[in-house]
Amino acid sequence: MIEGPLLFLIIVLGVAFIVFATAKLKLHPFLTLLVAAFGVGIFSGMPLTDVVSAVNDGFGGLMGYIGIVIVAGTIIGTILEKSGAAIRMAETVLRVVGEKRPQLAMSIIGSIVSIPVFCDSGYVILSSLKKALAKRAKVALASMAVALATGLYATHTLVPPTPGPIAAAGNIGASDYLGTIILIGAIVAIPTIFAGYLWATRVAKNIEIEGEHDDHIDYDEVIKQFGDLPSTTKSFAPIVLPILLIGLGSVVKFFGWTGGVAEFFIFLGAPVVALIIGIFAAFPLMPQLNEETLTKWVGQGITDAAPILLITGAGGAFGSVIKATPVASLIKGFADGGLLNGALILLIPFVVAAALKSAQGSSTAALVVTSSLIAPMLPTMGIEGAIPLALVVMAIGAGAMTVSHVNDSYFWVVTEFSGMEVTDAYKAQTMATLVQGITAIVFSIILWVILV
Repeated sequence: MIEGPLLFLIIVLGVAFIVFATAKLKLHPFLTLLVAAFGVGIFSGMPLTDVVSAVNDGFGGLMGYIGIVIVAGTIIGTILEKSGAAIRMAETVLRVVGEKRPQLAMSIIGSIVSIPVFCDSGYVILSSLKKALAKRAKVALASMAVALATGLYATHTLVPPTPGPIAAAGNIGASDYLGTIILIGAIVAIPTIFAGYLWATRVAKNIEIEGEHDDHIDYDEVIKQFGDLPSTTKSFAPIVLPILLIGLGSVVKFFGWTGGVAEFFIFLGAPVVALIIGIFAAFPLMPQLNEETLTKWVGQGITDAAPILLITGAGGAFGSVIKATPVASLIKGFADGGLLNGALILLIPFVVAAALKSAQGSSTAALVVTSSLIAPMLPTMGIEGAIPLALVVMAIGAGAMTVSHVNDSYFWVVTEFSGMEVTDAYKAQTMATLVQGITAIVFSIILWVILV
């Protein structure tokens, strides 16, 4: 089997193929990742049967960790969207924060909604609310757009059970530490959200969108369009309950408690169990329990999960092939030489993820591929345990938000649904995501220095 610098070159070429095929050829990431996995395995000199085994084991192994979790999360998101619960959550946050700080309200609203709902969908869901609130509060529409977009974006890349961070955790062997990752993700997300909020209120407020003052959208009319909204408790329950259960299970594990009660809470805190409970907690949001809701709504969530599952599984296959090569021993040589150590280790996954994100556009793909690439280096560098691995996920997530531009579907969702010109969107959205990414990696490094 090939070793040394030539092996690194083969892996780099595999990553370059992923970027080229997805960004230029527009080949679906699922096929791109599979082709890259087979290519790296074959050209590195692995026996052909071992290549097949690595691909199968990588795909199936990662699905065994997070497959059901991803499906459950998308089902919850679909129910929140269709029932109007997302709007109810938005209205509740607005009441708490106050209408005098509308951009802050939109940032917080976005950060909550994006935990189970993809940021693209979340922006579309809340777009009319954003416009109506901008008119009511008499603030620039671009400022509100960026506040909402950056709030959604932060938790989309940093906080499980969003698929990207979960996939990254699974790839680096941190699935058992999901509670810690949620906690660390929330801590890193707070300054990241605030950075986006500051960009919205300091820079984006100076951008004027053509026709924004001619829009006659009324806030109360927007709320009425959704009919009778579910209660606040019912609306938040499908998000809060699974996170509390996962957190409680992590606490029990951390303190090493034993016995029947402890085992029961560990069972409830298993991500797959917690998210399934979250689905049932979302059922009271349905206007009626019939074929439309129980079959079609749930079916829509499953359909939305399918491409994420395929991309995530293919990323696991790619990572499995890389792990089967001698790359780990090569990385260990660099680590033993003192070239990579301390908190600055986090800059490696950050730079890799940022390069992939900027080149091919998808944050989820950047999270999956980067975690697959760096997984072999972590044991050789002594990076293990809940907090160090959680901070590695944060570094990958920080890179995966740097930056959103024209090859990113989210960039176009924000641009089109806000009415901004592309040049203005670069100033507002793209630069905001750069500021957010830098903020996230800086705070991740600070947490490493304090906690590790």
